[in-house]
Amino acid sequence: MLLRQIQFFVSVVDENSFTEAAAKNYVSQPAISQAMNSLEAELGVKLMERKNRSFRITTAGEYFYRRCKRMLSELDSIKKETVRLGNDDEAELHIGYINLYAGPELSESIAEFSSLYPEVRISVQSGTHEELYEGLVSGTLDLALNDQRRAFSDEYVNIELKNAECIIEISSRSNLAMFNRFEVGDLESQPCIIISSKEQRETEAEYYRNVLGFQSDFIFAESQEEARLMVIGNRGFLPIESVGKMPEFSGMIKRVPLYRKNRRVTRKYCLFWQESRTGYYIEEFAGMMKKRLS
Repeated sequence: MLLRQIQFFVSVVDENSFTEAAAKNYVSQPAISQAMNSLEAELGVKLMERKNRSFRITTAGEYFYRRCKRMLSELDSIKKETVRLGNDDEAELHIGYINLYAGPELSESIAEFSSLYPEVRISVQSGTHEELYEGLVSGTLDLALNDQRRAFSDEYVNIELKNAECIIEISSRSNLAMFNRFEVGDLESQPCIIISSKEQRETEAEYYRNVLGFQSDFIFAESQEEARLMVIGNRGFLPIESVGKMPEFSGMIKRVPLYRKNRRVTRKYCLFWQESRTGYYIEEFAGMMKKRLS
């Protein structure tokens, strides 16, 4: 079975005409007819029932058409990506991750990826959910490790990693450190620490209040390091999610699971990128991250 025969068959069905299929492929109509006869002879089944100048696709032909159409589309994508990789002397990969994530999986994946593809220059930045989303929309980020706050869109690849359990980090010197679990309402007397840029503070506070249910006052940190120093200084509590391995702070910080109505509070974490920007390097790096975080 030749690829050219498959291309001719798909063209005949797409154009609903042997004549139009011949013109589209720059061959004669007899060449198209001969290719169809050879294809059916090799398969041993009828793909179409011909009658005078018209034809009807058989059940086997309809199945064959759908699968071949999908295969040709995939081959076209492979061709384009191969050409792009061959011509790309200075490839770049722009990665974003949510500012609550602090595990080693990202750096491990970068190390593995760089050893396999030293020609690719990697840039990494952290941000709030909205900042990462805007980066994907604008194209300044190729892929992002982010929590899910929007419904999945067909315009994006959405690789689900895990439902991360929400944990409260609190100073070991706090009066609340005696508890082994928290309900959301137990924390109203303590300020909630949010990691956010100045531009995103209002948006993040609204999400923490209206979606996660925290009704306490909010104080803000620019980074995880600053937020944890605030926790150690007993200035408030820090909600985080157990995405990957957690750093240890022996004796200074206590981690307590968070519940709402006796159910663990969780958030879904995913890898996102624009469907239209899908490429070999993005898929390779995503596979490495998924292997470590799923």
